[in-house]
Amino acid sequence: MREHRITANGIDVNVAIGGEGPALLLLHGFPHTWRVWSAVLPHLTPHHRVIAPDLRGLGGTTRADGGYDAGTLAADAEALLDALGEPAATVAGIDAGTPPAFLLARRRPERVHRLVLMESLLGRLPGAEDFLAGGPPWWFGFHAVPGLAETVLTGHEAEYIGWFLDAATRGGMPPELRDHFVAAYTGRDALRCAFAHYRAMPESARQIAEAVATGRLTVPTVAIGAHPVGRHPRAPAAPGGRRARVPRARRLWPHHPGGPPRRPRAAAGLRPLSRSRLRRRCG
Repeated sequence: MREHRITANGIDVNVAIGGEGPALLLLHGFPHTWRVWSAVLPHLTPHHRVIAPDLRGLGGTTRADGGYDAGTLAADAEALLDALGEPAATVAGIDAGTPPAFLLARRRPERVHRLVLMESLLGRLPGAEDFLAGGPPWWFGFHAVPGLAETVLTGHEAEYIGWFLDAATRGGMPPELRDHFVAAYTGRDALRCAFAHYRAMPESARQIAEAVATGRLTVPTVAIGAHPVGRHPRAPAAPGGRRARVPRARRLWPHHPGGPPRRPRAAAGLRPLSRSRLRRRCG
């Protein structure tokens, strides 16, 4: 994978690109950069041209003043595909990368071959009732107050980002990856941009509600939830959806501290399941 600076939708996007084959666009979340995909990339690049950007304001991408709503992030992704000469891609989003992946597929289905939505709220769509049963988690409100979190946390980024990494990872995280994430979110302006994604959530929710009011997803879609977000994932936006349960799943991180999954090729190929195969697997 090589990093590039690509101008797209009025910002300079830091993006890692590697491999050959059909395009696969990976959209990370908080507190990530594109490097969250590092451990799975060797299983993806033999089959795909992998495009893994840092989201707007995060990592090495322009720390813009605004544009952190899901609709603008979807436009960033589409403009990046345009700049790279890719008419369409399989799109996978996790956490904050999920709403823009969803909106890109809903608004521009011809640009999305297949869609993977992982461990995130999608506005007010069903699927996170348990997660929100006692109200949104404390950090949603903390991050949402303009100027507050970055004022309190500047100088304590390692402890704060480390808390999320520890709470969300089974088996620990490689020290070099942990250090990279902490460095990426260190400094008042880096924190401002990170929390701007949270401050744009009401607008993103409005955009998602508007998108599903007039239709449903028409691209093949896999939705994955894990404790604590989306413990029982649903497919409210697509007809004929089925669900399966993975025992003992904690919050998802696309790396595996004990080595690659036992059957990485199937996952790496993102092979679509026919309805008959879905019935056999999901019952």
